[in-house]
Amino acid sequence: MPITSIEDVEFGEELPSFTPNTSLENVKMFCAGTERDVPRFTSHEGARALGLPGAIVPGIMSQGFLAAMIHRWAPTGWITTIDTIFRAPVLVDHPHTIAGVVTDIDLEMGTIETDITILNEAGETRVLGTATVKLQ
Repeated sequence: MPITSIEDVEFGEELPSFTPNTSLENVKMFCAGTERDVPRFTSHEGARALGLPGAIVPGIMSQGFLAAMIHRWAPTGWITTIDTIFRAPVLVDHPHTIAGVVTDIDLEMGTIETDITILNEAGETRVLGTATVKLQ
């Protein structure tokens, strides 16, 4: 059930996780729209020529997946900050899980802090960070 009020949020609550579309076709569409048509994102062969294991999802697209998870959970919330650390590449054409958990609730300010992560199919953290969400 979507969160609409800060009173509905519980400390330690897990945000509903999801598996984003990291297909090469989807990444190519994103890159075309953001003018980031470079081989490390749009070609497995091109990425391998750069020493990567295959094409990677652009960081800003990964952040978009994290923001999408937050907005699915709290559609009326405003993400006031999002800070991410990219520990390892998010590989194109591989399944990943977008996950989050509530780590702080400030009723006076109307804000929620969340830890957010992108995990690969082996459960390894690829991207981690925090986001602050303002709720009414």
